[in-house]
Amino acid sequence: MGTSPHILVKQEPDKPRKTGAIKTVKLAQRTVMMVIGASMMAVALEIFLVPNQMVDGGITGISIMLSHIFHIPLGILLTLLNLPFLIVGYKQIGKTFALSTLFAVVVMSIGTQLLHPVQPITVEPLLAAVFGGVILGVGVGLVVRYGGSLDGTEIVAILIAKRLPFSVGEVVMFFNLFILSGAGFVFGWNNAMFSLIAYYIAFKMIDVTLEGLDQSKSVWIISDKYRDIGEALTERLGRGVTYLEGEGGFSGDNKKVIFVVITRLEEAKMKAIVEDWDSDAFVAVGNIHDVKGGRFKKKSIH
Repeated sequence: MGTSPHILVKQEPDKPRKTGAIKTVKLAQRTVMMVIGASMMAVALEIFLVPNQMVDGGITGISIMLSHIFHIPLGILLTLLNLPFLIVGYKQIGKTFALSTLFAVVVMSIGTQLLHPVQPITVEPLLAAVFGGVILGVGVGLVVRYGGSLDGTEIVAILIAKRLPFSVGEVVMFFNLFILSGAGFVFGWNNAMFSLIAYYIAFKMIDVTLEGLDQSKSVWIISDKYRDIGEALTERLGRGVTYLEGEGGFSGDNKKVIFVVITRLEEAKMKAIVEDWDSDAFVAVGNIHDVKGGRFKKKSIH
């Protein structure tokens, strides 16, 4: 079928492209943050976990155990064992992600080599697990937040999750159960349990680093007093609201739905405001991992 010459197609305006200066600044920021994140992981490993015979999950955990058994420098194993996964990631996931991951892994490996002669800050297992887990989690979170990874098993998990009915997190957890169990045979079961504590703390700190302490939440409110509630949210929270059109599934009545984005710290105050105006209002709150654009910036409140 031919295209009719009388149909006019509205041309979308060209989106402004980033200038070279902005791209350079963004690249520099990304590079610096990835260096900081990879260096923090090196500190967590060589100053806290490895001297106390604790392991992390993934390729890092395997590298720690092999380094202990065969007396091969940890930095060399971290690079060599991650390389096959980086090649797969380059082909299957993308060049930028693979190169960013390679850069972070190399920085981490160099960091472990430089820090290896340094004496551990503590030999108390619980302190090492807690502080090592916190530093490791923040470091990994920074690298992931800026587009890379520090462990090849995450690449495998992404590829497996595309073909099997499991999430990336479930696949990673499956791998790490075997790795942490192996630590029990290599370092003893007490150290394996401390490793599990460090791993759990790191896992939670990754979430905090990615989402922030001031995690955003999306809120949907259905009430006949939508206008009063919306104005109160704007005045007392300083948040802009959006009124959406809705229809009751059972009644068929038209409803106004208030949509607003708040922070976790504002959730209790938001609920109190809604309760003041309509104790029977329907309120649904969900977590948001990222908020960009619009008018999310907080206004001055009364």
